[in-house]
Amino acid sequence: MRAVLVTGGAGFIGSHLCERLLQEGHEVFCVDNFYTGTQENIAGLLSDPGFKPVQHDVIFPLHLEVDEIYNLACAASPVHYQRQPIQTTKTSVHGAINILDLAVRLGARVLQTSTSEVYGDPLVHPQNEDYWGNVNPIGLRSCYDESKRCAETLFFDYHRQFALDVRVARVFNTYGPRMHPKDGRVVSNFIVQALSGEPITIYGDGSQTRSFCYVNDLVDALILFMNARPVDPGPLNLGNPGEFTVLELAEMVLRLTNSSSRLVLEPLPEDDPKRRRPDISRAKSLLGWEPRVPLEEGLKETIRYFRKVLAGEIVSELMLRVSH
Repeated sequence: MRAVLVTGGAGFIGSHLCERLLQEGHEVFCVDNFYTGTQENIAGLLSDPGFKPVQHDVIFPLHLEVDEIYNLACAASPVHYQRQPIQTTKTSVHGAINILDLAVRLGARVLQTSTSEVYGDPLVHPQNEDYWGNVNPIGLRSCYDESKRCAETLFFDYHRQFALDVRVARVFNTYGPRMHPKDGRVVSNFIVQALSGEPITIYGDGSQTRSFCYVNDLVDALILFMNARPVDPGPLNLGNPGEFTVLELAEMVLRLTNSSSRLVLEPLPEDDPKRRRPDISRAKSLLGWEPRVPLEEGLKETIRYFRKVLAGEIVSELMLRVSH
């Protein structure tokens, strides 16, 4: 049994990671400031004696005793990170420094969840880890894209300067139960709109592509990467290489929800990537990992979750809080 810190542990991906680590018998410290994470995401974990929730913002130093750290702290949807852009940058940069300083003091292994957004609107397709990206440093998305790039710099500098055992994972579009119902991301948008009978909002002409990884597959990969031998700091692409147009996703959601919602086209947001698909050759080689959950199967599970949210079976404070 290890003592494991998960920052952003009450968020969508973080709560699934905490749950899996508890199932493996570890003591889990779940740190979250509850900006986008929620108590309901971790409600089912509170009865586990190994689960230690801590309300804290990582822009301030932490004082915990742990063996491993997964750093997932940062709003990941455009709706949320653009609402508080300076806080977003602080979370990624100041948060990374505080987490890395803690890891140095403890001699703890630390994994950073970076993002496919470090590639920007890519000029290379599919994206491999050697590609440096095509990022606008002053746009609306820059607070997230550039702060995540800076966090990667910090992780590798701490690795070189202090011989710290770091792992940097570049996470591509991930979906599944516990997604924020109004986070502005395409899967949650389409499902909520379809189940509510609202128009399906497609930005652009729907020809832009994304690759969607089910959350259980991603959690498998994060844990494998943390424990990988030989040691490899990364960066490592983690995602599903299956590539779908946004229009294909909308049509699949309409079919699976049996919805009569119509499709509505809206202008494409600034710097929105036209194509996104990970090259996961390194992850396959290093971890022996590749995603197992097909998009349709994962969407069915996600739709079941959102049906419960909309029916009030899951009381979502997020549905109320997002408008403020």
